[in-house]
Amino acid sequence: MRETRSRRYPTDLSDAEWAALEPLLPPPATTGRPLKWPRRLMAEAIFYLVRSGCAWRMLPTSFPPWQTVFAHFRRWRLDGTLRRAHDQLRALARQAEGRQPEPSAAIIDSQTVRATGVGGPARGYDAAKRTFGRKRHILVDAAGLVLLAHVHAADLHDRLGAQILVGRAGDGELPRLELVWADGAYAGTFARWLQAERGWRVEVPKHRDRHLWRYGLEEKPKGFQVILRRWVVERTFAWLSRSRRLARDYERLPETGETMIHAAMSRIMLRRIAA
Repeated sequence: MRETRSRRYPTDLSDAEWAALEPLLPPPATTGRPLKWPRRLMAEAIFYLVRSGCAWRMLPTSFPPWQTVFAHFRRWRLDGTLRRAHDQLRALARQAEGRQPEPSAAIIDSQTVRATGVGGPARGYDAAKRTFGRKRHILVDAAGLVLLAHVHAADLHDRLGAQILVGRAGDGELPRLELVWADGAYAGTFARWLQAERGWRVEVPKHRDRHLWRYGLEEKPKGFQVILRRWVVERTFAWLSRSRRLARDYERLPETGETMIHAAMSRIMLRRIAA
């Protein structure tokens, strides 16, 4: 598809990307005053803010007024538009890769993020990371696409945060999921709870040569070692960190932080779908 307009910023949508996103946004109202600014420009302003990390008040003047963009973002967060669009884009991205729309296996993990001085609820001190802020709990599929996201205080144990994450999923959500890979923090109590509540079993991947190291049959390598399956969720956190708005927690409300995750992943998936 040929481009009908020039792209000002790397986050601007191509015609193919907008064609995938447009049906997922609420249509313009048929009554009342007509929209002054196109919905495409609103979406591009949101993607620009998430990727660049700028404040709402510092959006470039080439976009609509920041109050207008923020009002649309807030409305789409509250009515679930951005979350629903994200989930539908995930299904399209999986199908584009030759996968089923819904996954049968997933990986779960958390990331502690340093908070800024904006204030707000759900903040705490993670003693293990020596960081004051919030945790981002995500469940991703085997390709690293986000299935569930939850932002909570950093002092909440991973087991409790994961229970809240899974508990927020609807009854009909993720109908094919059977297996969740995780680290040792999710074994035991959480694994039993997850099996009883959802029927999902938890597996903890280990280093392939761990038994050789344990019995001295092979020397344990130094430095960071990639662990089977668990590296996928770490890569997703790396994708999110490329969006500067997610490099730290700048949001007053944790729900806004969750929507920023959905927006960042939506932009990644739109590129894959258009390709």
